[in-house]
Amino acid sequence: MEQAPPRARTFEVGFLLYHDVTLLDVAGPLEVLARLPGARVRLIAKNNGPVSSDTGSTLIADACFADVHLLDVLVVPGGPGIDALLEDDVSLDFVRRSYDTVPLIASVCTGALLLGAAGCLRGRRATTHWRYLDLLSAFGAEPVATRVVADGKVITSAGVSAGIDMALSLAARIGGEDEAARIALTIEYDPAPPVRGSADASAPATLTRVRADTAARYDARAAIVARAAARSRAAAS
Repeated sequence: MEQAPPRARTFEVGFLLYHDVTLLDVAGPLEVLARLPGARVRLIAKNNGPVSSDTGSTLIADACFADVHLLDVLVVPGGPGIDALLEDDVSLDFVRRSYDTVPLIASVCTGALLLGAAGCLRGRRATTHWRYLDLLSAFGAEPVATRVVADGKVITSAGVSAGIDMALSLAARIGGEDEAARIALTIEYDPAPPVRGSADASAPATLTRVRADTAARYDARAAIVARAAARSRAAAS
C-alpha cells in the first residue's frame, strides 16, 4: 500500500502579549507572518485570556508562558505596557528562555527594550522607536536609526508601522524573496503616505511638539531602563 507523503511541520509563530500593548505592533506583523505556508500563530501572555491594548481593543491570549515549548519565531511588540515588563522577572525569564531556544526572535518598536533587559541585545546592533533609540545603549546594544536591523537571530524594528517591514524581511528570510513578495502583494503593502512619519523627515515644529508630548514618558522610561540595565548587568556577571 502506497504511503501518504509526510505532512509538513507547522511553523510556530508566537506573539508576546501584555496589557497596554500597541495593537498595530501585533496586528501588522501578524498579518504578514500568518500567511507563511504552514504558519500557526500563538498569542502568548503570562496568563490565558483577554489582554487590553493601549487603545482599549482586546486581544485574547491563547497560551500562557508555561504552555509554550516550541516556537520558530517569537515577536515582542512594543507599547506603554512594556515598562512594567522591564522589571517583571516572569516575563524576563520567558524572553531569556526563548532567546536560548527559538531560532528567530524579533521586536517591534519598544519591544526591543524588553529584549535588552533580558540580555538579548548585548553586543548587537538594534533599533526601536526613534524617541527611545538612545536607551538601547544602556543594554550594551549599538543603536541604529533605521527601519529594520537584523543581527544574527535577532531582528528589531523601529516604531509601530515598521513592524510590517520587519515581518516581510522575516518572511523573506524564512520562505525566500518570492514568498515575501507574494505576501506583500496579497496585503497590498505599497505605502505612499501623504506625509512621512520619520524624525529626519519631519518639520522642526512637529519634532519639537512630539518630543514635548512624550517628555514625561521618556523620563520615566529612562529611569526604568537604567534600573533594568543594572539588573541585567548584575545577572550577566
